[in-house]
Amino acid sequence: MRIIRHYEHGAPSVLRLEEVEKPQPGTGQVLIRAEAIGVTFAEVQRRQGIPIGGHAGLPGAPGGDVAGTIEAVGDGVTGFAVGDRVVGDIDQNAYADYVVSGTDWLIKIPQDLDAAEATLLPSPAQTAYHAIRESGRLQPGQTIVIDAAAGGVGHLAVQIAKALGAGKVIATASTQAKLDFARELGADVTINYSDKDWTDQVLAATDGRGADIVLETVGGDVLLKSLGITAQFGTLVFYGSASGDIPDLPTLALSRMKNVAGFSLYAMLYNKQDAVAEGQRHLFELIASGQVKPVVHDRLPLDEAVKAHELMEARAQLGKIVLVP
Repeated sequence: MRIIRHYEHGAPSVLRLEEVEKPQPGTGQVLIRAEAIGVTFAEVQRRQGIPIGGHAGLPGAPGGDVAGTIEAVGDGVTGFAVGDRVVGDIDQNAYADYVVSGTDWLIKIPQDLDAAEATLLPSPAQTAYHAIRESGRLQPGQTIVIDAAAGGVGHLAVQIAKALGAGKVIATASTQAKLDFARELGADVTINYSDKDWTDQVLAATDGRGADIVLETVGGDVLLKSLGITAQFGTLVFYGSASGDIPDLPTLALSRMKNVAGFSLYAMLYNKQDAVAEGQRHLFELIASGQVKPVVHDRLPLDEAVKAHELMEARAQLGKIVLVP
């Protein structure tokens, strides 16, 4: 079978396509024939040598959100069978024709669900949903700012926030095409965070009080400015750092009764299984009803993984970039 690996850190060109033996599932594992693999920015950063999630070792074999069909099951597996269609967040060796996975966090998906769209369920959709609901604790009628609103997580967050009753969704992005995309998805206000006065625009859109919730995943200067547009008694939710820069937060700003909450999907998976299960059930309902529509920007063959990473680095995508074996 084919797999993508890299033996040094650097540009997308370090990614190599190799031929290896098809793996076999061990105890408690299943073998999945991959139909689609969602590309995440975390893997771009790991390829660059940034230790996202604590690891960026060599040789590298990128992870991702994989949708496919179970072809074999190992000893001790219950609840899953050959022929089941599933999707899951695969930590490593995901850019491949076949992947081996444990079953703890696999999600069964309908036979008629598009595989590429399904790759948005494990990480992007659950991150957006729980960052808003668990960390942000959105209440009906509240105002929320969503940074990077055209990306894999952001475009879902716009739709999920509306579905959960947000009174005003303010989407920020870096190009007019992304802003138009966010508005098509339901954003009430769109602002280019490349503008020098983007924070003033947010304050103007909130009558000077700031937003009840700010979802921030850029880091660096954007994170610091996002704290400034968070309302008193509001919450800044930090769930990623696309810039690779995580600054020190000025604690004095918190004296204005502002809250800062982190978010980790893995913390949710390991410690709030009931909330995760309920969130997944609700997400399926929202997708089935059309209130949330996962958007796939591009579907590329597995052997074009280099191009996929180039697109991610260019930050030009509207929605998710997916590899198709």
